[in-house]
Amino acid sequence: MVSVTSTYLGIDLGTTALKCLITDHKQRVVGLAEVALPTSRPRPGWSEQKPQDWWQALGKACKMLRDRQRTAWSRIAAIGLSGQMHGAVILDGAGHVLRPAILWNDGRAGAEAALFNGKFSDIGQIAGVAAVAGFTAPKLLWLQAHEPEVFKQLAMVLVPKDFLRFRMSGDFITDPCDASGMSLLDVAQRKWSPALVEAAGIRLENLPRIDEGPRASAHLHKPAADFLGLPAGLPIAAGAGDAAASAIGIGAIHDGDGFISLGTSAQYFVTTKSFRPRPQQMIQALGHGLPDLWYQVAALLNGASPLSWLNGVLQGGTLQSLLQRTQRRYAGPGRILFLPYLNGERTPHNDPAARAAFHGLHAGTTQEDLALAVLEGVALSLADCQDVLEQGGTRVAELLVAGGGTRSAFWMQMLANVLNRRITIPAGSDVGAAFGAARLARLAVTGEAIVAVCTKPKALLHLEPDQKLSKAYVDRLGDFRALYGALKGIQNV
Repeated sequence: MVSVTSTYLGIDLGTTALKCLITDHKQRVVGLAEVALPTSRPRPGWSEQKPQDWWQALGKACKMLRDRQRTAWSRIAAIGLSGQMHGAVILDGAGHVLRPAILWNDGRAGAEAALFNGKFSDIGQIAGVAAVAGFTAPKLLWLQAHEPEVFKQLAMVLVPKDFLRFRMSGDFITDPCDASGMSLLDVAQRKWSPALVEAAGIRLENLPRIDEGPRASAHLHKPAADFLGLPAGLPIAAGAGDAAASAIGIGAIHDGDGFISLGTSAQYFVTTKSFRPRPQQMIQALGHGLPDLWYQVAALLNGASPLSWLNGVLQGGTLQSLLQRTQRRYAGPGRILFLPYLNGERTPHNDPAARAAFHGLHAGTTQEDLALAVLEGVALSLADCQDVLEQGGTRVAELLVAGGGTRSAFWMQMLANVLNRRITIPAGSDVGAAFGAARLARLAVTGEAIVAVCTKPKALLHLEPDQKLSKAYVDRLGDFRALYGALKGIQNV
């Protein structure tokens, strides 16, 4: 039963920021707060964060909402969680963090991924895809080899959002989506695989219990309640990894529903009613954040982050100003190519050593030329993924897009042209994962049907592809692929 006075808290632990939002009984966002998160890169290809920073950021975000939206805050009936996937949070037997968390975009465990995969002839059929450096299992093998003193103390392995749940409740719990991203799950059965767990050098007791996303999996205990300014005992939904939570937030819950998540990383996501792995093409098949659903996803390590990187390097003003200047000068595909692989790449290359590159620079190259090349490079990498999905029989006629990248209508129109698909921008698309987490919180306590809650939001914008430009980008995609092939041997040195 839905109370007209109840509100729901959705928490999304992203890579660059932690977001919290409050929704009311009509699923309107009535409060939003965001706190930036620092990332450490102690060596090339490494990416780490301190879990304590996440907890402090959650406290700050909750205080912002508490101060701004006192009435809505006082009516919170449940909490939902979402977050960046694949990260490794290592705890000892007392629940203490043993080292900084190794993130999804960390490439140090490439050799260990190959070693792990070599132990199984059917790894993709069990785990949904072969392990890559950013997944959790190879990181555990890396720890065993390079930080044995830390590994010996390991008592529990959590992904990022589930660390927040532990701090909130004292319970070790995850969901099928985040569990799928660890390379430790029998994804079809939605249960830990004893064989994969053993191959990673740990035991089943070192992993959290798995609950379905909409289930009330835990309750807020008093120490955390006092820290966050909430009443003790609030239910906490099991939640979902950020990709599935975004899908829930924009209503991609039916077989064949497709969307693109364009945040720090990017995903081309298609909901499926069955487990459909295509490991040979680096298409992941993972558990959805809702019961009896799975999804296929082409995962890119570089989404909107290359654009932020370029703006920081140029130091020429705001990102919005750079995009506006680029849009004014746009007259079709640019003369410069950009490989956006700042953090290596997964689909379709499975190449953690891949690196970014500009090609075609000349004496007259401008900041706007570089920005256009970056926008096109990310769009072309999504076209690469779309082709791989289609080769496996998955074709989507219309794509919803969520994430921070949707703030640029210019970029969204470019996506429509490059992908030759109708692009729809739904309301709340820039906070999709947090909104999805709030929906899971609601489902955990109201007993409503999933289809009644997880509807598609109102469309803010529909963008049709320009067929002339779409044809031009087909030719550009060939050049883009050729550039990666030409540089691969150099980049991997």
